[in-house]
Amino acid sequence: MSFNLMNIGTSGIRSSTELLQTTSKNIANLNTEGYVRERTEHVTLSNGQVGRGETVRLLNEFAQRQLNRDISNTTFYEQFVNEAERVDLLFAEESNSLANSINSLYNNLQESINQPSSSVTRSLFFTDAQSYLDQASRLSDIVLDQKNIVNEQLDIFAEDANKYIEKISSLNKEIASISAIDDQSAANAIFNERDKAIKDLAELMDVQVLDGKNGEKLVFAGTGEALVMENGAFSVFVTNGDPDLQHKNLQLDVKNGNAAPMELDSRTLKGKIGGLFAFRDEILIPAQTQLGQMTVAMADAMNQQNRLGMDLNGNLGGDLFTIPSVDAMGYQANTGSAALSATLEPGQGMSLTATDFRVTFTSATTVQIEAIDNYGQVVGTPSTANVVAGRIDSSSITSGEAFGLQIDVTGVPANADQFEIKFNSEAATTITLTTGRSEDLALASPIRMERAIGNQSTAALSEGLVTDTSAAGFNAGPPPSFANGPISLVKTANPDEYEITDTRTGTAVTFTAPAPRENILAQAALVDPVFATYGFDFNIEGVPQTGDSFSVEFNTGGFDDNRNGMALLDIKNKGIVRENVVASALDENHKTVNAAYTELVTDVGVKTNQARTNFVAFEALSQQSETWYESLSGVNLDEEASNLLRFQQSYAASAQVISAAKNVFDTLLNAAR
Repeated sequence: MSFNLMNIGTSGIRSSTELLQTTSKNIANLNTEGYVRERTEHVTLSNGQVGRGETVRLLNEFAQRQLNRDISNTTFYEQFVNEAERVDLLFAEESNSLANSINSLYNNLQESINQPSSSVTRSLFFTDAQSYLDQASRLSDIVLDQKNIVNEQLDIFAEDANKYIEKISSLNKEIASISAIDDQSAANAIFNERDKAIKDLAELMDVQVLDGKNGEKLVFAGTGEALVMENGAFSVFVTNGDPDLQHKNLQLDVKNGNAAPMELDSRTLKGKIGGLFAFRDEILIPAQTQLGQMTVAMADAMNQQNRLGMDLNGNLGGDLFTIPSVDAMGYQANTGSAALSATLEPGQGMSLTATDFRVTFTSATTVQIEAIDNYGQVVGTPSTANVVAGRIDSSSITSGEAFGLQIDVTGVPANADQFEIKFNSEAATTITLTTGRSEDLALASPIRMERAIGNQSTAALSEGLVTDTSAAGFNAGPPPSFANGPISLVKTANPDEYEITDTRTGTAVTFTAPAPRENILAQAALVDPVFATYGFDFNIEGVPQTGDSFSVEFNTGGFDDNRNGMALLDIKNKGIVRENVVASALDENHKTVNAAYTELVTDVGVKTNQARTNFVAFEALSQQSETWYESLSGVNLDEEASNLLRFQQSYAASAQVISAAKNVFDTLLNAAR
């Protein structure tokens, strides 16, 4: 009996010691990050003794996985908000407002229109035009700087992720080797270290974890790609861009493997890395392309209108802004020797979309043109075009549209060669003033209408609409003039019939212009096609009487004329910025420059605020998951202190059992003497 008491007491001492060691370990690691609370469990043997204890980690894997998911979502929005708030504040800052520069530009244009012969007011217009370009460039540079910061952070985060992936793989090997010798106590510390590495990786990106053999954990990206595999194999992240080296993407490459790198879908990555990609793709790239698009559209509209006017020196107007040309970027898989450059086709600013473009050669002389979104996905229907004399523009399109681009091709392309055109991306920083001379602002119209003093009616010719001063009807000079001299228009005795004469014909051409009496030259061109080449047209306002005559002359000396200036000013109110690549039949697909800029600033603010709201929500979820996880796996100091006292008492009681067994044994020995 005493022998059994001795054995029972000894096993009690041993089990209490194990319990005290586990409790002490829990207390000591109270502040150790990643430590999972342990518990030692015992069983009763058939002879009443306490068996050797098994120390286990108190871990709910479902709670752990939920916590990792919530961490990935929280850090995603946290990173997005941290980055987006800087841009939001910069765009919302009054001193950075492009709208103020646009309004100031048009205000000084109005002053020039009020005093068209004043060189001072014209000079102020050009001063404001330069300020407008400087402001657009400053905003674009802000976005470009943020893109560079994103690229630097992506490299850092990818390097950190690779460290965690390699660490998880290494710890898997250690756990597998320890499992072979069944040393659970030693494995627990490595389990904790591995779980912390997985949690750290979850902060960078969304991960999924599956159980492998021998205690290993197989780790996959949230998009399904394997990061840590069996037998220690793992993948590493690399960041690069094709064809744009500054537009980095995340790829997985099997270390020391022969598999081709796999590109990850940046839209589903989550974590800090996903937050960076989302910020870049949802805020930075749209902001940069829209800034470029609206700046180019406005410059083109003002160029085209200024060309339709007459400047202070009496010459036909020219360009006010120089629109840049960009080199297309060839994909790494290209095999041909072709090189592409692109600019805006003059007069096609309203066709330009706020996207990038991909050109694919389907033969040496045919291409497919695609508008692509921030993620490189095709938007709308691809266009097809021929390469004519080394150029692709609206005249060489065979299906679809050229999106406002004029593309020059040199070298010899190979079939399937691809190029990416980022025309909008830096356009706002590279547009310049073509001229700063106050005289070059073409406020006057080059045509002037007169009615004979002796006319019987009050009918008159409209101001006229100039559409092309490079047409055959204009002689650029100097001095400029009508190529075929003034035009004379006389009402005949027949209803709706008129005689039109210029110095070219020498003989009146008779034509019919039924009411409404609009586009007179276009109607005269039905009899004599030369009238269609004048580059302008006009209407008859009112009802002329027989013999009433009118004349159209070149506006020589019309320096106080502001009719073309009014057309320049009206650009502010015109929808010249294209809104979508594809628009429904009921939608107006263009907006004013001010509306486009307001929408850009609003969009940045809305997306930032949405991300801020989502961050608060997921942060609360993450805290709930953390509480749930810690309620089981975290160390509770009060509970452990209570256990410490309880196990101390258990140890002392077991010692008393041994003491009692000794006394019984001594009594038996004394009785036998």
